[in-house]
Amino acid sequence: MRVVVALGGNALLKRGEPMTAEVQRANVRKAALALADLARDHQIIVAHGNGPQVGLLALQAAAYTDVAPYPLDILGAESVGMIGYLVEQELTNALPPNTKLATLLTQIEVDGSDPAFSRPEKPIGPVYDDAEAAGVRKIHGWPLVEEAKGRWRRVVPSPLPRRITQIEAIRLLVDFGVLVICAGGGGIPVVRDGAGDLVGVEAVIDKDRAAALLAEEVGADAFLMLTDVDAVYEGWGTPRQRPITRARPDEVDAAAFPAGSMGPKVAAACAFAAKPGRIAGIGRLEDARAVLERRAGTTFSIEG
Repeated sequence: MRVVVALGGNALLKRGEPMTAEVQRANVRKAALALADLARDHQIIVAHGNGPQVGLLALQAAAYTDVAPYPLDILGAESVGMIGYLVEQELTNALPPNTKLATLLTQIEVDGSDPAFSRPEKPIGPVYDDAEAAGVRKIHGWPLVEEAKGRWRRVVPSPLPRRITQIEAIRLLVDFGVLVICAGGGGIPVVRDGAGDLVGVEAVIDKDRAAALLAEEVGADAFLMLTDVDAVYEGWGTPRQRPITRARPDEVDAAAFPAGSMGPKVAAACAFAAKPGRIAGIGRLEDARAVLERRAGTTFSIEG
């Protein structure tokens, strides 16, 4: 089975953990063991998030005032290179010696007139308390969202992915048996300028939507979004919350889930699983095999 696996940023860097290289490597090592288990029986293609990491790089860049801060597309490329390096190295160590791997920085084209550019809603970077958030607004002028009481994060535009510019190269690698790590961080967002050239834009593409497009383009049989939650919950945060174990795509309203977190995951899962013979799953990283085998997490298919 061909499986696209999207690793959530919070699966690689737990909430509240220090964003050190050592902590990230330790988490990636755990992720690699779960992925290696899947790769024993299936052909996997790996995508991953970068929200915490690109936010940290943005803060570091803003702290150096001798030059203007680098735009988000360049910071995204930096963070994707860093995470891709860690994922590839730890997968190399966890898989048989003859396994072929490649990490590809992936540019994904978006529409320059996408309404997301006037409505930032994608959280990136660290969590701030009320006092820190006030300071960030004053210094950087960034829009912030309160994810929970007294917990603020920066939000940026999140346009829809339209085209993976390097999809032919990805297909070539996959067809020759290479385990490809690509579309990291949702891909590096680019648009066509007036001359038809690719140029980067100040945005972050949702990595689950990008990974769903990747799964479609490589002809995947399954699409897994692995994060730090065990399933999709109905009525999350209320006394009536309950996990959804299996769902048909036409019976789920993605708009009923938070737009900055679970909503895009559910939307991506429903879109991919709307065709016969496909399965999409959302669950914990450590439950990767169980989610694929419908023993854990939330799975979507038209068969229910």
